[in-house]
Amino acid sequence: MKSEKTWLVAALVIILAVLVVVFFQSGAREVIRKSPPRTDAASAGEPGAPPDPDAKPTRKVSVFFVRPADGLLSPEEREIPASDSLIQETEAFLAELIKGPAGDLAPALPAETKLGRVYVTKDGTVYVDFSRELAEKHPSGTAAEISTVYAVVDGLAYNFKAVKKVFILVDGEERETLAGHIALDRPFSPDYSFLAKK
Repeated sequence: MKSEKTWLVAALVIILAVLVVVFFQSGAREVIRKSPPRTDAASAGEPGAPPDPDAKPTRKVSVFFVRPADGLLSPEEREIPASDSLIQETEAFLAELIKGPAGDLAPALPAETKLGRVYVTKDGTVYVDFSRELAEKHPSGTAAEISTVYAVVDGLAYNFKAVKKVFILVDGEERETLAGHIALDRPFSPDYSFLAKK
């Protein structure tokens, strides 16, 4: 009876040992088959990293802000969502303009300004509707108003070749002037003489 128990215990130990070996071998193979974890370089989108399937396409644009030294417009590069729609891209561009500069430049539009609707005609005239804060919060003065107008006009024409002229509306309506100096009763053509030379 005692030898039968010894034999049974020995058989159980052997079976358990076999199961342990099988378990660890299959687990090791599973670990080897797994893909290696992404490195910091891969997650940062550096060259050689696999493309992120969830990343949305973007395009670079130059957004113009005021250079305090001379009042000319100087660019900051931004990225906006790429789109087949000119209206969507111009709205994204104007949203960046309203955000203001990230560096040492000065804003061209009052920070409280909100963007309404953007309309584009077949001949390339863009109608941009800003909230009333564009005029009410504007510091006024000819130079400041020129900076605001051409940050919008030159920025749109520079980045979007389909844009030929820009009509600025305030609160859905035409205005005689922006803040007492520059007339807004006509569409503006781009004038790159207001842009700073590098």
